[in-house]
Amino acid sequence: MKLVILGAGESGAGAAVLGKDKGWDVFVSDFGTIKQQYKDLLDAEGIAWEEGHHTLEKILDADAVVKSPGIPPTAPVMQEIAKKNIPVWSEIEFAGRYTDAKMVCITGSNGKTTTTLLTYHILKSAGVNVGLAGNVGKSMALQVAREHHDVYVIELSSFQLENMYDFRANIAVILNITPDHLDRYEYKMENYVKAKFRILQNMTPRDAFIYWQDDPVINAQLQRITVEAQMLPFAEHKEENTAAYVDAENNLIINTSERHLSIPRADLALNGLHNLYNSMAAALSSTLLNIKRDDIRHALSDFEGVEHRLEACGTVDGVNYINDSKATNVNSTWYALESMTAPTILILGGKDKGNDYSEILPLVKEKVKGIVAMGLHNEKIIDFFKDVVPVADTHTLADGIEAARQMAKPGYTVLLSPCCASFDLFQNYEDRGTKFKAAVKELMNH
Repeated sequence: MKLVILGAGESGAGAAVLGKDKGWDVFVSDFGTIKQQYKDLLDAEGIAWEEGHHTLEKILDADAVVKSPGIPPTAPVMQEIAKKNIPVWSEIEFAGRYTDAKMVCITGSNGKTTTTLLTYHILKSAGVNVGLAGNVGKSMALQVAREHHDVYVIELSSFQLENMYDFRANIAVILNITPDHLDRYEYKMENYVKAKFRILQNMTPRDAFIYWQDDPVINAQLQRITVEAQMLPFAEHKEENTAAYVDAENNLIINTSERHLSIPRADLALNGLHNLYNSMAAALSSTLLNIKRDDIRHALSDFEGVEHRLEACGTVDGVNYINDSKATNVNSTWYALESMTAPTILILGGKDKGNDYSEILPLVKEKVKGIVAMGLHNEKIIDFFKDVVPVADTHTLADGIEAARQMAKPGYTVLLSPCCASFDLFQNYEDRGTKFKAAVKELMNH
């Protein structure tokens, strides 16, 4: 049986190794350049690969294809594969076929990385043999091939969920759904929502679905479908059937049929309303896996947060600099602004994915003293905000930081929370955040 892997990043290389271990005849094809570490891995395993092009005759000879989530269904190679009706799977779908571990699967437009890492932190701190996979951690396929875990905590993007069919989550979490990646979904919100809700497919009454009770998009979709799993909603305040909420004494309450847990909100390591929801989802997941109350409390209080997500970078001339490069959509920036307590200079810009900036307009009016539009094509940002607050037009990181510095006064916060993907000036959001932090450090040293 021939298995073709398209894309030789973390997930593709891992899927290739698992495929080889399970007796598939594996061929790896990457249209771009393969990183040296993955070439070395494939060579050590004796797996054939190519880069810089796709050899169609080899690809179309496959019995199945595992593709990188970043390759859209509209790519020419995918169109050819579709014509031949060759099954296309995600790496998680493929890996899931070779393990009976419990699956905690987390998706949402915002907060999924924090919630995934927080859930993993709780389970690992409690001594569970747990693997971290999906958009964070190591390739799940490689872990299934070479390690053994009893539980996997998996961050799933809509792109990964597109090619999942038989996979079953034991615990599925949808944190929120707001417009994102609409360029991938024919600019139709319902297509994006359906992709997110694929996380619930194959679930049984023994499984659990955790979700934000006040999300209008989730609620609208729940009216249209039947959910087999036990439903555990969370919300800021107690409503009917709410499984996690904050009580009148400002305690985070977890209340399931199995367990009752209370933790003072002041003890939570993560601040802000969005992080309250992330903590609720992680605590509910951990409760369902029978983690002890004290272990959950302790882990929620000592978690160190996620790089590039509201990450403090330092103070220069009385101005605090915060790296929120992971905010690649409008709703993510809304949550960042919601948590700001000081007057803020906001750095926006990058590759616009069809953004509607009106969502953050009230918070900009309330908290933002100036906007730095940073990117190759920032006309849309300038046009939208120019009559609201002062806006600086910049096209490099150095110019952006200098403009923010000019606008900021002692006691202000400079917040990099771009609302956009990073591909115009940077390799990815990590590259953008790392360079921002380095630039701030440079300012501190002068």
